Amino acid sequence: MLLTTPALNVFEHMALDEVLVRARASANTLRFYRWVEGPAVTFGYAQFISEVRRAVQDQQFEGAICRRPTGGGVVYHIDDLTFSLIFSSQDRPAEIYKKLHGSIQAALALSGLAARAFGQKLTAAAYAPSQNHNASACFVNPVENDLLLENGQKMLGGAIRRFGTTVLYQGSLQVPGARENETYKQAVVNGVRSFLGTDLQIQSAQEVWLQEARKLALAQYQTPAWAEKF
Repeated sequence: MLLTTPALNVFEHMALDEVLVRARASANTLRFYRWVEGPAVTFGYAQFISEVRRAVQDQQFEGAICRRPTGGGVVYHIDDLTFSLIFSSQDRPAEIYKKLHGSIQAALALSGLAARAFGQKLTAAAYAPSQNHNASACFVNPVENDLLLENGQKMLGGAIRRFGTTVLYQGSLQVPGARENETYKQAVVNGVRSFLGTDLQIQSAQEVWLQEARKLALAQYQTPAWAEKF
């Protein structure tokens, strides 16, 4: 299903993805984030909060900051097209990224946005949440199977968390104006359809899911205990 929701803040977005994993563990669910006004930052589950705070201060960023349930590094959500995908898979993460990003790459090419996959194999240190005592930043240094623009700038990356055989993927397409670009959004939909091998019917989020997400956001994602977990 292609799930539509009202505008949410960053804490509610993270919470809703977790709620949907529980509510629809065996179903395919693609969701584009609709944001309340203002920039936000998410950072990987295993990152150190002290390093993240230093990184956003260095960028003179002012906005909400939230730890994700998935891995990866620091991501700035200002004008990006942010989305999540819930599906079942027993593939290794590297294979999931390769197949999913490859399908989206092909769909973006048909829409007129050329991209190439980053194919260089890196050491395990490149994937660490902390690099030289600095928080890793998702859109500074690409890793294998990220998508790059022709000039080498990273334009699509994602992070994964497994819940048994259910996979939560949280992705960010960072091209100027991407958030409001319906062509890019449709390309992601088409790429995901190809990846899953199935159609996606539009459905509005159930009110009970939204209520649970708002409760979880307050009880977990907005708390210092979650933000300062590491």
